[in-house]
Amino acid sequence: MALDPAEHQPLQRQLYGALRTAILEGRLGAGGRLPSSRQLAGQLEISRTTVALVYDQLRAEGYLEGRERSGTFVAPALPEELLYARATAVPSRKTPLSSLGDLSARGTLLASLSVTSSPLYGGNGARAFRLGTPALDQFPFALWGRLLGRRWRRLTAAQLSYAEPNGYAPLRSAIAEYARQARAVSCDASQVIVVSGAQQAFDIVARVLLDPGDAACVENPGYRGVQAALVAAGATIVPLSVDADGLDVTSLRARTPAPRLACVTPAHQFPLGVTLSAPRRLALLEWARAHSAWIVEDDFDSEYRFRGRPLPSLQGMDEHDRVIYVGTFSKTLFPALRLGYLIVPARLVDTFARARAVIDRHPSALEQAVLADFIVEGHFARHVRRMRALYAERQDILLGLVAQRLGEWIEASRVDAGMHLVGWLRTRMDDQRVSKRALALGVVASALSALSVGSLARGALLLGFAGYTRVDMRVAADQLSVALHEEHARLFARRGPRR
Repeated sequence: MALDPAEHQPLQRQLYGALRTAILEGRLGAGGRLPSSRQLAGQLEISRTTVALVYDQLRAEGYLEGRERSGTFVAPALPEELLYARATAVPSRKTPLSSLGDLSARGTLLASLSVTSSPLYGGNGARAFRLGTPALDQFPFALWGRLLGRRWRRLTAAQLSYAEPNGYAPLRSAIAEYARQARAVSCDASQVIVVSGAQQAFDIVARVLLDPGDAACVENPGYRGVQAALVAAGATIVPLSVDADGLDVTSLRARTPAPRLACVTPAHQFPLGVTLSAPRRLALLEWARAHSAWIVEDDFDSEYRFRGRPLPSLQGMDEHDRVIYVGTFSKTLFPALRLGYLIVPARLVDTFARARAVIDRHPSALEQAVLADFIVEGHFARHVRRMRALYAERQDILLGLVAQRLGEWIEASRVDAGMHLVGWLRTRMDDQRVSKRALALGVVASALSALSVGSLARGALLLGFAGYTRVDMRVAADQLSVALHEEHARLFARRGPRR
Protein backbone atom coordinates (compact mmCIF):
# COMPACT_ATOMS: atom_id res chain seq x y z
CA MET A 1 0.00 0.00 0.00
CA ALA A 2 1.89 3.02 -1.30
CA LEU A 3 1.20 6.51 0.02
CA ASP A 4 2.77 9.58 -1.57
CA PRO A 5 3.37 12.63 0.66
CA ALA A 6 3.79 14.74 -2.48
CA GLU A 7 0.24 14.02 -3.65
CA HIS A 8 -2.30 16.87 -3.45
CA GLN A 9 -4.57 14.61 -1.36
CA PRO A 10 -3.74 14.42 2.37
CA LEU A 11 -2.24 11.14 3.61
CA GLN A 12 -5.39 10.44 5.61
CA ARG A 13 -7.53 10.64 2.47
CA GLN A 14 -5.07 8.46 0.51
CA LEU A 15 -5.06 5.78 3.20
CA TYR A 16 -8.85 5.83 3.47
CA GLY A 17 -9.21 5.35 -0.28
CA ALA A 18 -6.61 2.57 -0.44
CA LEU A 19 -8.18 0.57 2.40
CA ARG A 20 -11.76 1.03 1.13
CA THR A 21 -10.74 -0.03 -2.40
CA ALA A 22 -8.93 -3.10 -1.05
CA ILE A 23 -12.04 -4.10 0.90
CA LEU A 24 -14.41 -3.57 -2.05
CA GLU A 25 -12.13 -5.51 -4.42
CA GLY A 26 -11.85 -8.40 -1.94
CA ARG A 27 -8.10 -8.06 -1.33
CA LEU A 28 -9.05 -7.54 2.30
CA GLY A 29 -11.69 -10.24 2.71
CA ALA A 30 -14.72 -10.22 4.99
CA GLY A 31 -13.74 -11.05 8.55
CA GLY A 32 -10.03 -10.48 7.88
CA ARG A 33 -8.00 -8.93 10.66
CA LEU A 34 -6.16 -5.65 10.04
CA PRO A 35 -2.91 -4.61 11.68
CA SER A 36 -3.21 -2.44 14.75
CA SER A 37 -3.00 1.28 14.18
CA ARG A 38 0.51 1.27 15.70
CA GLN A 39 1.69 -1.55 13.42
CA LEU A 40 0.26 -0.07 10.22
CA ALA A 41 1.62 3.39 11.06
CA GLY A 42 5.06 1.87 11.49
CA GLN A 43 4.86 -0.06 8.22
CA LEU A 44 3.76 3.03 6.27
CA GLU A 45 5.97 5.44 8.23
CA ILE A 46 3.10 7.80 8.96
CA SER A 47 1.47 9.12 12.13
CA ARG A 48 -0.47 6.63 14.22
CA THR A 49 -3.17 9.34 14.63
CA THR A 50 -3.68 9.31 10.85
CA VAL A 51 -4.26 5.56 10.85
CA ALA A 52 -6.56 5.74 13.87
CA LEU A 53 -8.70 8.42 12.22
CA VAL A 54 -9.02 6.33 9.05
CA TYR A 55 -9.98 3.22 11.03
CA ASP A 56 -12.59 5.28 12.91
CA GLN A 57 -14.08 6.57 9.65
CA LEU A 58 -14.25 3.13 8.06
CA ARG A 59 -15.84 1.71 11.21
CA ALA A 60 -18.43 4.51 11.20
CA GLU A 61 -19.27 3.78 7.56
CA GLY A 62 -19.61 0.04 8.19
CA TYR A 63 -16.50 -1.27 6.38
CA LEU A 64 -14.67 -2.27 9.55
CA GLU A 65 -15.70 -3.48 12.98
CA GLY A 66 -13.79 -3.47 16.25
CA ARG A 67 -13.80 -6.45 18.58
CA GLU A 68 -12.87 -5.90 22.19
CA ARG A 69 -9.34 -7.14 22.96
CA SER A 70 -9.15 -8.74 19.51
CA GLY A 71 -8.48 -5.88 17.13
CA THR A 72 -10.00 -4.45 13.97
CA PHE A 73 -11.62 -6.66 11.30
CA VAL A 74 -13.25 -6.25 7.89
CA ALA A 75 -17.01 -6.25 8.34
CA PRO A 76 -18.78 -9.45 7.24
CA ALA A 77 -21.37 -7.45 5.24
CA LEU A 78 -20.31 -4.33 3.34
CA PRO A 79 -22.43 -1.14 3.40
CA GLU A 80 -23.09 -1.41 -0.35
CA GLU A 81 -24.72 -4.82 0.18
CA LEU A 82 -27.14 -3.25 2.68
CA LEU A 83 -28.02 -0.32 0.41
CA TYR A 84 -28.57 -1.85 -3.02
CA ALA A 85 -30.69 -4.78 -4.08
CA ARG A 86 -29.06 -7.50 -6.15
CA ALA A 87 -30.50 -7.65 -9.66
CA THR A 88 -32.13 -10.91 -10.67
CA ALA A 89 -32.84 -12.18 -14.14
CA VAL A 90 -36.38 -11.52 -15.33
CA PRO A 91 -37.82 -13.74 -18.07
CA SER A 92 -38.72 -11.76 -21.14
CA ARG A 93 -42.40 -11.45 -22.00
CA LYS A 94 -43.42 -13.20 -25.18
CA THR A 95 -46.13 -10.61 -25.91
CA PRO A 96 -45.67 -6.91 -25.10
CA LEU A 97 -48.24 -5.23 -22.92
CA SER A 98 -50.58 -2.81 -24.62
CA SER A 99 -49.70 0.81 -23.93
CA LEU A 100 -53.21 1.56 -22.67
CA GLY A 101 -55.01 -1.74 -22.33
CA ASP A 102 -53.87 -2.33 -18.76
CA LEU A 103 -54.88 1.09 -17.44
CA SER A 104 -58.03 1.88 -15.54
CA ALA A 105 -60.64 4.05 -17.21
CA ARG A 106 -59.43 6.95 -15.07
CA GLY A 107 -55.81 6.26 -16.02
CA THR A 108 -56.72 6.22 -19.71
CA LEU A 109 -58.56 9.52 -19.26
CA LEU A 110 -55.63 11.17 -17.47
CA ALA A 111 -53.24 9.99 -20.16
CA SER A 112 -55.37 11.71 -22.79
CA LEU A 113 -55.42 15.13 -21.11
CA SER A 114 -53.09 18.08 -21.58
CA VAL A 115 -52.62 21.08 -19.30
CA THR A 116 -50.67 23.31 -21.66
CA SER A 117 -51.11 24.78 -25.10
CA SER A 118 -47.43 25.79 -25.36
CA PRO A 119 -45.07 22.83 -25.68
CA LEU A 120 -41.46 23.11 -24.66
CA TYR A 121 -39.15 22.99 -27.63
CA GLY A 122 -36.81 20.00 -27.46
CA GLY A 123 -34.47 19.76 -24.51
CA ASN A 124 -33.37 23.39 -24.56
CA GLY A 125 -36.19 24.80 -22.46
CA ALA A 126 -38.70 27.43 -23.52
CA ARG A 127 -38.52 29.28 -26.83
CA ALA A 128 -40.23 32.48 -27.88
CA PHE A 129 -43.16 32.99 -27.93
CA ARG A 130 -44.14 30.41 -25.30
CA LEU A 131 -47.00 31.52 -23.03
CA GLY A 132 -46.74 32.02 -19.30
CA THR A 133 -42.95 32.32 -19.20
CA PRO A 134 -41.73 35.15 -16.95
CA ALA A 135 -38.43 37.00 -17.38
CA LEU A 136 -36.28 34.31 -15.83
CA ASP A 137 -33.17 36.13 -17.01
CA GLN A 138 -34.08 39.00 -14.67
CA PHE A 139 -34.81 36.96 -11.55
CA PRO A 140 -32.70 38.02 -8.51
CA PHE A 141 -30.77 34.75 -8.23
CA ALA A 142 -28.12 36.06 -5.83
CA LEU A 143 -30.72 37.48 -3.45
CA TRP A 144 -32.77 34.28 -3.50
CA GLY A 145 -29.60 32.28 -2.90
CA ARG A 146 -28.72 34.38 0.16
CA LEU A 147 -32.21 33.94 1.60
CA LEU A 148 -32.05 30.22 0.91
CA GLY A 149 -28.64 29.89 2.57
CA ARG A 150 -29.77 31.88 5.59
CA ARG A 151 -32.85 29.71 6.01
CA TRP A 152 -30.85 26.51 5.62
CA ARG A 153 -28.35 27.57 8.27
CA ARG A 154 -31.19 28.32 10.70
CA LEU A 155 -33.23 25.21 9.91
CA THR A 156 -34.25 23.22 12.98
CA ALA A 157 -34.87 19.51 13.34
CA ALA A 158 -38.57 20.19 13.80
CA GLN A 159 -38.71 21.94 10.43
CA LEU A 160 -37.35 18.81 8.76
CA SER A 161 -40.26 16.74 10.01
CA TYR A 162 -43.82 16.56 8.68
CA ALA A 163 -45.57 19.92 8.44
CA GLU A 164 -49.08 21.33 8.33
CA PRO A 165 -50.90 20.37 5.12
CA ASN A 166 -52.26 23.88 4.60
CA GLY A 167 -48.78 25.41 4.57
CA TYR A 168 -46.13 27.28 6.54
CA ALA A 169 -47.90 29.74 8.85
CA PRO A 170 -45.66 32.80 8.17
CA LEU A 171 -46.07 32.28 4.41
CA ARG A 172 -49.83 32.03 4.74
CA SER A 173 -49.84 35.29 6.69
CA ALA A 174 -47.66 36.97 4.06
CA ILE A 175 -49.93 35.76 1.24
CA ALA A 176 -53.07 36.93 3.05
CA GLU A 177 -51.57 40.38 3.61
CA TYR A 178 -50.45 40.64 -0.01
CA ALA A 179 -53.83 39.49 -1.38
CA ARG A 180 -55.69 41.99 0.80
CA GLN A 181 -53.53 44.93 -0.27
CA ALA A 182 -52.88 44.11 -3.95
CA ARG A 183 -56.16 42.44 -4.95
CA ALA A 184 -58.69 43.56 -2.31
CA VAL A 185 -59.25 39.94 -1.30
CA SER A 186 -61.27 39.55 1.89
CA CYS A 187 -59.46 36.94 3.97
CA ASP A 188 -57.20 36.14 6.88
CA ALA A 189 -54.24 33.76 7.06
CA SER A 190 -56.37 30.84 8.23
CA GLN A 191 -58.17 30.79 4.86
CA VAL A 192 -54.96 30.36 2.83
CA ILE A 193 -54.02 26.86 1.64
CA VAL A 194 -50.53 26.63 0.12
CA VAL A 195 -50.44 24.29 -2.88
CA SER A 196 -47.94 23.13 -5.49
CA GLY A 197 -48.99 25.61 -8.13
CA ALA A 198 -52.32 26.54 -9.67
CA GLN A 199 -52.77 23.15 -11.34
CA GLN A 200 -52.90 21.40 -7.99
CA ALA A 201 -55.33 24.07 -6.79
CA PHE A 202 -57.71 23.25 -9.65
CA ASP A 203 -57.35 19.54 -8.96
CA ILE A 204 -58.22 19.94 -5.26
CA VAL A 205 -61.18 22.20 -6.05
CA ALA A 206 -62.55 19.69 -8.54
CA ARG A 207 -62.14 16.77 -6.13
CA VAL A 208 -63.73 18.58 -3.19
CA LEU A 209 -66.62 20.40 -4.87
CA LEU A 210 -67.67 18.15 -7.78
CA ASP A 211 -69.17 14.71 -8.17
CA PRO A 212 -68.84 12.74 -11.43
CA GLY A 213 -71.40 14.05 -13.88
CA ASP A 214 -71.71 17.52 -12.32
CA ALA A 215 -71.72 20.36 -14.84
CA ALA A 216 -68.86 22.85 -14.66
CA CYS A 217 -68.68 25.98 -16.79
CA VAL A 218 -65.45 27.20 -18.37
CA GLU A 219 -64.57 30.14 -20.57
CA ASN A 220 -64.39 29.44 -24.30
CA PRO A 221 -61.67 29.92 -25.38
CA GLY A 222 -59.99 29.22 -22.07
CA TYR A 223 -57.18 27.65 -20.10
CA ARG A 224 -56.67 23.95 -20.83
CA GLY A 225 -55.25 23.23 -17.38
CA VAL A 226 -58.48 23.98 -15.54
CA GLN A 227 -60.50 22.02 -18.10
CA ALA A 228 -58.19 19.02 -17.64
CA ALA A 229 -58.64 19.09 -13.85
CA LEU A 230 -62.42 19.23 -14.19
CA VAL A 231 -62.56 16.43 -16.76
CA ALA A 232 -60.26 14.30 -14.60
CA ALA A 233 -62.75 14.68 -11.74
CA GLY A 234 -65.55 13.41 -13.96
CA ALA A 235 -67.24 16.77 -14.56
CA THR A 236 -69.28 17.58 -17.64
CA ILE A 237 -67.71 20.62 -19.29
CA VAL A 238 -70.03 23.46 -20.32
CA PRO A 239 -68.15 26.00 -22.50
CA LEU A 240 -69.40 29.59 -22.36
CA SER A 241 -68.44 32.23 -24.89
CA VAL A 242 -66.31 35.29 -24.11
CA ASP A 243 -66.74 38.71 -25.65
CA ALA A 244 -65.32 42.19 -25.02
CA ASP A 245 -66.87 42.24 -21.52
CA GLY A 246 -65.67 38.80 -20.52
CA LEU A 247 -67.67 35.67 -19.79
CA ASP A 248 -71.23 35.61 -21.18
CA VAL A 249 -73.05 35.46 -17.84
CA THR A 250 -76.46 35.66 -19.53
CA SER A 251 -76.04 32.23 -21.12
CA LEU A 252 -74.80 30.86 -17.79
CA ARG A 253 -77.90 32.09 -15.97
CA ALA A 254 -80.13 30.60 -18.65
CA ARG A 255 -78.82 27.07 -18.21
CA THR A 256 -81.17 24.61 -16.48
CA PRO A 257 -80.31 22.91 -14.26
CA ALA A 258 -77.67 25.31 -12.99
CA PRO A 259 -74.06 24.11 -13.25
CA ARG A 260 -72.34 23.24 -9.99
CA LEU A 261 -69.29 25.42 -10.63
CA ALA A 262 -67.95 28.14 -12.96
CA CYS A 263 -64.26 28.84 -13.57
CA VAL A 264 -63.32 32.37 -14.63
CA THR A 265 -60.30 34.63 -15.15
CA PRO A 266 -62.02 37.97 -14.43
CA ALA A 267 -59.02 40.30 -14.05
CA HIS A 268 -57.39 39.31 -17.33
CA GLN A 269 -59.19 36.62 -19.32
CA PHE A 270 -57.00 33.89 -20.72
CA PRO A 271 -56.33 33.90 -23.59
CA LEU A 272 -58.21 36.91 -25.04
CA GLY A 273 -57.06 39.40 -22.39
CA VAL A 274 -60.41 41.10 -21.74
CA THR A 275 -61.62 42.12 -18.26
CA LEU A 276 -64.92 40.90 -16.83
CA SER A 277 -67.09 44.01 -16.58
CA ALA A 278 -68.50 45.19 -13.25
CA PRO A 279 -72.15 44.43 -14.16
CA ARG A 280 -71.23 40.90 -15.19
CA ARG A 281 -69.24 40.39 -12.00
CA LEU A 282 -72.29 41.28 -9.93
CA ALA A 283 -74.50 39.08 -12.09
CA LEU A 284 -72.10 36.15 -11.73
CA LEU A 285 -72.00 36.50 -7.94
CA GLU A 286 -75.79 36.67 -7.81
CA TRP A 287 -76.04 33.54 -9.94
CA ALA A 288 -73.75 31.66 -7.55
CA ARG A 289 -75.75 32.80 -4.53
CA ALA A 290 -79.12 31.95 -6.05
CA HIS A 291 -78.06 28.44 -7.09
CA SER A 292 -75.62 27.62 -4.24
CA ALA A 293 -72.99 27.21 -6.94
CA TRP A 294 -69.25 27.85 -6.74
CA ILE A 295 -67.03 30.28 -8.60
CA VAL A 296 -63.32 29.55 -9.09
CA GLU A 297 -61.44 32.82 -9.64
CA ASP A 298 -58.12 32.20 -11.38
CA ASP A 299 -56.05 35.36 -10.79
CA PHE A 300 -53.01 34.09 -12.64
CA ASP A 301 -51.26 37.28 -13.81
CA SER A 302 -53.22 40.19 -12.35
CA GLU A 303 -49.99 41.81 -11.06
CA TYR A 304 -48.97 42.83 -14.59
CA ARG A 305 -51.30 45.68 -15.41
CA PHE A 306 -49.76 48.48 -17.48
CA ARG A 307 -52.55 51.08 -17.55
CA GLY A 308 -55.26 52.05 -15.10
CA ARG A 309 -56.20 50.66 -11.73
CA PRO A 310 -57.51 47.09 -11.91
CA LEU A 311 -60.92 46.14 -10.63
CA PRO A 312 -60.86 44.44 -7.23
CA SER A 313 -60.93 40.67 -7.10
CA LEU A 314 -64.23 38.89 -7.55
CA GLN A 315 -63.65 37.26 -4.17
CA GLY A 316 -63.47 40.67 -2.50
CA MET A 317 -66.91 41.54 -3.89
CA ASP A 318 -68.49 38.27 -2.73
CA GLU A 319 -70.76 38.63 0.30
CA HIS A 320 -71.95 35.01 0.39
CA ASP A 321 -68.71 32.95 0.45
CA ARG A 322 -69.20 31.35 -2.96
CA VAL A 323 -65.79 32.24 -4.49
CA ILE A 324 -62.62 30.11 -4.34
CA TYR A 325 -59.59 32.29 -5.15
CA VAL A 326 -56.55 30.76 -6.89
CA GLY A 327 -53.14 32.46 -7.04
CA THR A 328 -49.73 31.30 -8.22
CA PHE A 329 -46.08 32.38 -8.03
CA SER A 330 -45.22 30.66 -11.33
CA LYS A 331 -45.78 33.88 -13.30
CA THR A 332 -44.44 36.39 -10.76
CA LEU A 333 -41.32 34.41 -9.74
CA PHE A 334 -40.50 31.19 -11.62
CA PRO A 335 -42.48 28.06 -12.61
CA ALA A 336 -40.03 25.58 -11.07
CA LEU A 337 -40.83 26.95 -7.61
CA ARG A 338 -44.15 25.05 -7.74
CA LEU A 339 -45.89 27.15 -5.11
CA GLY A 340 -49.36 28.66 -5.34
CA TYR A 341 -52.30 29.13 -3.04
CA LEU A 342 -56.02 28.81 -2.55
CA ILE A 343 -58.09 31.24 -0.50
CA VAL A 344 -61.26 29.45 0.56
CA PRO A 345 -64.29 30.34 2.72
CA ALA A 346 -63.65 29.72 6.41
CA ARG A 347 -66.10 26.82 6.59
CA LEU A 348 -64.14 24.93 3.90
CA VAL A 349 -60.64 25.37 5.32
CA ASP A 350 -60.49 22.06 7.20
CA THR A 351 -61.96 20.14 4.26
CA PHE A 352 -59.48 21.60 1.78
CA ALA A 353 -56.54 21.06 4.16
CA ARG A 354 -57.46 17.39 4.57
CA ALA A 355 -57.88 16.95 0.83
CA ARG A 356 -54.51 18.60 0.24
CA ALA A 357 -52.89 16.19 2.71
CA VAL A 358 -54.33 13.20 0.85
CA ILE A 359 -52.79 14.34 -2.43
CA ASP A 360 -49.19 15.00 -1.30
CA ARG A 361 -49.20 15.63 2.47
CA HIS A 362 -47.72 19.15 2.51
CA PRO A 363 -45.54 21.54 0.42
CA SER A 364 -41.77 21.75 0.77
CA ALA A 365 -41.01 23.59 4.01
CA LEU A 366 -37.71 25.17 2.96
CA GLU A 367 -39.03 26.85 -0.19
CA GLN A 368 -42.06 28.11 1.73
CA ALA A 369 -39.85 29.71 4.37
CA VAL A 370 -37.66 31.40 1.75
CA LEU A 371 -40.70 32.70 -0.11
CA ALA A 372 -42.15 34.06 3.13
CA ASP A 373 -38.92 36.01 3.74
CA PHE A 374 -38.93 37.22 0.12
CA ILE A 375 -42.42 38.66 0.54
CA VAL A 376 -42.15 40.03 4.09
CA GLU A 377 -38.83 41.80 3.46
CA GLY A 378 -40.29 43.65 0.46
CA HIS A 379 -38.34 41.86 -2.27
CA PHE A 380 -41.46 40.44 -3.91
CA ALA A 381 -43.15 43.83 -4.33
CA ARG A 382 -39.96 45.35 -5.76
CA HIS A 383 -39.52 42.44 -8.17
CA VAL A 384 -43.11 42.73 -9.43
CA ARG A 385 -42.68 46.48 -9.98
CA ARG A 386 -39.49 45.89 -11.98
CA MET A 387 -41.12 43.17 -14.06
CA ARG A 388 -44.19 45.30 -14.76
CA ALA A 389 -41.97 47.99 -16.29
CA LEU A 390 -39.88 45.43 -18.17
CA TYR A 391 -42.92 43.65 -19.60
CA ALA A 392 -44.39 46.92 -20.83
CA GLU A 393 -41.11 47.53 -22.65
CA ARG A 394 -41.03 44.01 -24.09
CA GLN A 395 -44.62 44.35 -25.28
CA ASP A 396 -43.56 47.44 -27.24
CA ILE A 397 -40.70 45.47 -28.80
CA LEU A 398 -43.02 42.67 -29.90
CA LEU A 399 -45.59 45.09 -31.28
CA GLY A 400 -42.83 46.70 -33.33
CA LEU A 401 -41.70 43.32 -34.68
CA VAL A 402 -45.27 42.38 -35.57
CA ALA A 403 -45.66 45.62 -37.52
CA GLN A 404 -42.28 45.31 -39.27
CA ARG A 405 -41.98 41.60 -39.99
CA LEU A 406 -45.35 39.94 -39.50
CA GLY A 407 -47.85 42.66 -40.38
CA GLU A 408 -48.63 41.15 -43.79
CA TRP A 409 -50.21 38.13 -42.10
CA ILE A 410 -51.26 39.06 -38.55
CA GLU A 411 -52.43 42.07 -36.58
CA ALA A 412 -52.02 42.65 -32.85
CA SER A 413 -53.03 45.47 -30.52
CA ARG A 414 -51.52 46.71 -27.28
CA VAL A 415 -52.85 44.98 -24.15
CA ASP A 416 -53.47 46.73 -20.83
CA ALA A 417 -52.29 43.73 -18.79
CA GLY A 418 -50.73 40.31 -19.01
CA MET A 419 -47.80 38.55 -20.63
CA HIS A 420 -48.90 37.84 -24.21
CA LEU A 421 -50.48 39.34 -27.32
CA VAL A 422 -53.19 37.88 -29.54
CA GLY A 423 -52.00 37.93 -33.15
CA TRP A 424 -55.15 37.72 -35.29
CA LEU A 425 -54.61 36.16 -38.72
CA ARG A 426 -55.53 38.48 -41.58
CA THR A 427 -56.51 35.63 -43.92
CA ARG A 428 -58.38 32.36 -43.34
CA MET A 429 -55.20 30.43 -42.62
CA ASP A 430 -55.43 27.47 -40.24
CA ASP A 431 -53.81 28.74 -37.01
CA GLN A 432 -53.02 25.20 -35.85
CA ARG A 433 -51.18 24.41 -39.09
CA VAL A 434 -49.19 27.63 -38.73
CA SER A 435 -48.42 26.77 -35.09
CA LYS A 436 -47.13 23.31 -36.00
CA ARG A 437 -44.98 24.67 -38.82
CA ALA A 438 -43.56 27.35 -36.52
CA LEU A 439 -42.71 24.73 -33.89
CA ALA A 440 -40.78 22.77 -36.52
CA LEU A 441 -38.76 25.96 -37.09
CA GLY A 442 -38.06 26.40 -33.38
CA VAL A 443 -40.81 28.88 -32.50
CA VAL A 444 -43.66 28.32 -30.03
CA ALA A 445 -46.74 30.24 -31.17
CA SER A 446 -49.88 28.66 -29.72
CA ALA A 447 -53.02 28.49 -31.82
CA LEU A 448 -56.10 30.16 -30.38
CA SER A 449 -58.36 27.48 -31.87
CA ALA A 450 -56.54 24.82 -29.82
CA LEU A 451 -57.99 26.48 -26.70
CA SER A 452 -61.52 26.63 -28.08
CA VAL A 453 -64.46 24.25 -28.09
CA GLY A 454 -65.91 24.40 -31.58
CA SER A 455 -64.78 26.49 -34.51
CA LEU A 456 -63.70 30.11 -34.47
CA ALA A 457 -64.67 32.78 -36.95
CA ARG A 458 -61.03 33.85 -37.12
CA GLY A 459 -57.78 32.14 -36.20
CA ALA A 460 -55.03 33.70 -34.10
CA LEU A 461 -51.59 33.01 -32.65
CA LEU A 462 -50.81 33.70 -29.00
CA LEU A 463 -47.42 35.38 -28.63
CA GLY A 464 -45.81 35.55 -25.20
CA PHE A 465 -43.40 38.44 -24.71
CA ALA A 466 -42.58 38.58 -20.99
CA GLY A 467 -39.77 36.04 -20.91
CA TYR A 468 -37.85 37.01 -24.03
CA THR A 469 -35.22 39.56 -24.95
CA ARG A 470 -35.26 41.73 -28.05
CA VAL A 471 -32.89 39.31 -29.78
CA ASP A 472 -34.99 36.27 -28.82
CA MET A 473 -38.13 37.86 -30.23
CA ARG A 474 -36.45 39.15 -33.39
CA VAL A 475 -35.11 35.69 -34.28
CA ALA A 476 -38.45 34.07 -33.48
CA ALA A 477 -40.37 36.67 -35.52
CA ASP A 478 -38.19 35.95 -38.57
CA GLN A 479 -38.88 32.20 -38.30
CA LEU A 480 -42.58 32.76 -37.68
CA SER A 481 -42.76 34.88 -40.82
CA VAL A 482 -41.41 31.89 -42.75
CA ALA A 483 -44.13 29.65 -41.31
CA LEU A 484 -46.83 32.20 -42.12
CA HIS A 485 -45.54 32.71 -45.65
CA GLU A 486 -45.46 28.94 -46.29
CA GLU A 487 -48.99 28.43 -44.99
CA HIS A 488 -50.27 31.42 -46.97
CA ALA A 489 -48.64 30.01 -50.13
CA ARG A 490 -50.14 26.57 -49.47
CA LEU A 491 -53.59 28.06 -48.98
CA PHE A 492 -53.30 30.14 -52.18
CA ALA A 493 -52.07 27.13 -54.19
CA ARG A 494 -54.98 25.01 -52.96
CA ARG A 495 -57.54 27.65 -53.95
CA GLY A 496 -55.88 28.38 -57.26
CA PRO A 497 -55.67 31.73 -59.02
CA ARG A 498 -58.76 33.87 -59.19
CA ARG A 499 -60.39 34.33 -62.57
